[in-house]
Order: sequence, then C-alpha cells, then structure tokens
Amino acid sequence: MKDLENILELARSVSWAAADILRSYYHQTDDKLEVEYKQNEPVTIADVNVNNYILENLQGVLGDKDFAYISEETYKGEHAKQEWVWIIDPLDGTRDFIEKTGEYAIHIALVQGTRPVLAVVAVPEAEKLYYATKGSGAFVETRDGKSLPLRVSSRERLEDLTLVVSRSHRNERLNYLLQHLPCQNQKAVGSVGGKIAAIVEQQADIYISLSGKSAPKDWDIAAPELILTEAGGQFTHFDGTPLQYNTGDVNQWGGLLASNGQYHEVLCQEAERILAKF
Repeated sequence: MKDLENILELARSVSWAAADILRSYYHQTDDKLEVEYKQNEPVTIADVNVNNYILENLQGVLGDKDFAYISEETYKGEHAKQEWVWIIDPLDGTRDFIEKTGEYAIHIALVQGTRPVLAVVAVPEAEKLYYATKGSGAFVETRDGKSLPLRVSSRERLEDLTLVVSRSHRNERLNYLLQHLPCQNQKAVGSVGGKIAAIVEQQADIYISLSGKSAPKDWDIAAPELILTEAGGQFTHFDGTPLQYNTGDVNQWGGLLASNGQYHEVLCQEAERILAKF
C-alpha cells in the first residue's frame, strides 16, 4: 500500500489550486467562454487548462512509472496497465459552468486495480473540498483548512427520502422511473460530484443514473463513489454489484444507484420492477 496520506495531501493541494483556476474563468467579465463540442458534450478552455494543471502537478511529483493517468480531456481509449491509476475529471458539470449555475466540480480519484482508494471532489463556488481514503472516513475541508467528518442522513420512512436529480441529463425512461418511485421529494443539482456532496451533507439521500444513448464515465463516478461510501452510503449497480474502474471500458453502463444506504436494496429492486413496465 502506498503512502496514501502524503498522496492525499498532494491531491488536496492540487485540487484547491485547480478550483482557483476554474473560478477565475467562471467569474471573468470579458468575452464569453469559447465552447467546443466533443461527442455532443461541451468543452471549454477552462476544462483543458485545468486538466493540464492537474496532470502536470501530479506527474511532476509522482511520475508515470508507478501511476497511470486517465482524464476526460486526454483519454483516447487506452487501458492503463499499471495497478495504480489516477482518474480525473477537471470540470464535471461543464454545462452548469457555461450556464452559470455554480454547480460544477473537480473530481480526482486514485484507483488500485479496479476500485478507488483515494478521492477528492472540489466544489469551487461553495469553496469546499470533499475527500476520503479507503477505510478512513470522508471529510469536508473549507478554505480556512478546517476539516469536518461527513456522515449520510438517516430517515425513518422511505417516502421521506429526497432524490437529487439533473436538470439536463434526462430522458423518458429516467423520468418514468422518478415518477413511480415511492419517494417523490426532488432536489436539482448539477455535477455528479455536487449530487454526492448533497447526499453527504444530508441535503438529499438518493441519486440514480440510467445510461441511455450515453453512460456516465469512470471520471464522473470514481471520486464521488468513494466519498459517499466512506460517509456511510452505498453506490452500486441495481443488481447490487460494485462499480469497477479502469476495466478497458470507461462507460458505467446500466442502472446505478447511490444512496444513504438505508433503503438501498429496496430501492434497487423497486427501480428494476418499475423499469420492467416501461
């Protein structure tokens, strides 16, 4: 096992600096941000520059002999051979970044084999950084350097649970499922990192992803998953199997459910039952 504490300190430092770079783009008052589209997903100069900053600073300290690096902005279909792989999304929630909702995040995860062992999710506009290492719990750090432990909610009734949902990534199948679940409270938040932050901050309890024409990628999920599970929650496929990363396919296909863990199995079974009728 590598020295995760020192590596975590590096990842947190890099994430805070990357958050500052994103905020400088987000709050600029001159020309509108240039947007390009890659496979129907928007990409800005902010994505690219923050990606370069993160990679240069991680690789500058850690090198690429023991570590591989898979990032949304540089991924070209390769399968990392190393046991230790960084999985990075320099800007999760690019649409929210462009539309100025403030709900965008930075995801940095370190995966050993196929499972995350270290994670950082920075939410720049909230000036918060969520982090976790396997078996050591999850924490939120504020700009003044103070860290507090995180714990998911506990609700008595299934009907009282709140779903955190997307504004943009919606389709008929997902809408049908959401309409028929026993819990109908909803909270809209951009970025998967922001959604999981809402769950570990006890503002919501459930997040559901259904892959349609596209599926969430490893870099959307890896860091948020570890933070949620270390805060006492669960994040699995509907059939209960764990998520896996760096398998050669970066797509996370099928139904995924993240929750505070309380009614996790019931909700997974209910989701499969409802979708069978769609």
